[in-house]
Amino acid sequence: MGHCRIARFCANKPNTVIKSPASLLLAAVLAASALPLLAQQAAAPAPAAVTAPANTDVLPADPAGPSAATTGPAAVTQSPTAPAAVAPNAPKVADIAAGEARYAATCAACHGADGNSGAPANPKLAQQHPEYIVKQLQEFKSGKRPSPIMQGFAAQLTEADMKNIGAFLGKQKAKAGFAKDKELVQLGERIYRGGIMNRNIAACAGCHSPNGAGIPAQYPRLSGQHADYSASQLVSFRDGIRPNSPQMTQIASKLNDREIRAVSDYIAGLR
Repeated sequence: MGHCRIARFCANKPNTVIKSPASLLLAAVLAASALPLLAQQAAAPAPAAVTAPANTDVLPADPAGPSAATTGPAAVTQSPTAPAAVAPNAPKVADIAAGEARYAATCAACHGADGNSGAPANPKLAQQHPEYIVKQLQEFKSGKRPSPIMQGFAAQLTEADMKNIGAFLGKQKAKAGFAKDKELVQLGERIYRGGIMNRNIAACAGCHSPNGAGIPAQYPRLSGQHADYSASQLVSFRDGIRPNSPQMTQIASKLNDREIRAVSDYIAGLR
């Protein structure tokens, strides 16, 4: 009777599995043995993530270039060189008009309105190389070329003033001079053009050119300069009063007064 009821129940539930007491006991044992293993796995720390060693050759991606990083010295490429930035204090082009105004206010009284001094003791500055003018003004200001008068005037000038004045004077036409001492002019010509070989005195023309035009940025123009001024400067070089040109000091130290007057007179008549 009971067996029949069980049979009918199973017939109505075809997917129902009837477990015996033995099988239920086995399942309970297996479940109990699995619990410690699961607990150990849950308690164990997670394995550390493995990271590749840092590669010091990897270059940061160029925002303007490819996004892929390039590694290795051989793969490094030079980026195009950017144009150099213009320094804010870079010297500007000389202002000739400003130079004329500054020259008129500071220099013209002694050196003439156009740089052609009328006083034999004051040098002609017209048509002089601008770089030479700037150099002399800088050295007057610093005291490297001693002159109580010129140091006072140069102290009033900025670097821009000096450059502008040099540019203005370089554009002025120098007036021709002339030699006065006929007896000495031939000696002066020999010294200027050929030097004095047996005393190791170099020819003036080697640096100042045969016609006295000089060499821009290196040696000053001498052509037509007042003989009195040239002679005074050679004496100053010789006697150590003007120490701002070791080369001229060496040459002038070998000249006597007569030779200095002769070469200065010849220079005054150079064209």
